[in-house]
Amino acid sequence: MGRLTGKVAIVSGASRGMGASHARAIVAEGGQVVLGVRDETDPRVVTLVAELGDDARTSVLDVRSEANWQGAVETALASFGALNVLVNNAGIVTMGSVDDYDLETWNDMLAVNLTGAFLGIKACVPAMREHGPASIINISSAQGFAGISELHGYTAAKYGLRGLTRSVALELAGSRIRCNCICPGTVATDMNEGLDVTGFNAMNRKGDTSEVSSLVVHLASDESTFMTGADLVVDGGELAGHAPALQSV
Repeated sequence: MGRLTGKVAIVSGASRGMGASHARAIVAEGGQVVLGVRDETDPRVVTLVAELGDDARTSVLDVRSEANWQGAVETALASFGALNVLVNNAGIVTMGSVDDYDLETWNDMLAVNLTGAFLGIKACVPAMREHGPASIINISSAQGFAGISELHGYTAAKYGLRGLTRSVALELAGSRIRCNCICPGTVATDMNEGLDVTGFNAMNRKGDTSEVSSLVVHLASDESTFMTGADLVVDGGELAGHAPALQSV
């Protein structure tokens, strides 16, 4: 308890899944949070706000909108008087073969998964400079290291997010703003419901959202003040390699 006392965060994609988990973890450690959501009347959002109480506010946030991002920053400053943590969590996924993957789908994937993070950083940095030390946490993916067939837009965006993390980390280090990247494997969320991961990672299971949120807390806290431009992989061994190939007798 108390690892994030005095910290104020914006979490995008906070209505469910990992985003909601990150918000809960931040508040549990003494922080305050602005929940970036698409629909403030969503029953899941209403329930989450009631659970988190006075330490949470909502802000309508389509991450493709500069105006929405500015609104989230203004909500943080007006409600809590500071902004020193940004969690770029919002993401979408769409599969399709190269033949079937149209330009509109490609553009949507990059707009939400990569450009949305850039817009969030751009909107938050001025306030973070005033209220540092600060931490930007980008949620990439194991697919930011290794592609999956027919996951073209998602893979490209998550690779790109790792690159953005590095360029931002280098630019902002002198402003007391760190920027790091968490790369989860398959996590048990609505997006992955029904997905069979048998043999997909060494642990033969999906990760729990709390196992990612624990890293969010670490990166948001003053425990990680010498970390910037880094990737933290939490994937159950997915990227470590493969089991031995079967040998004929």
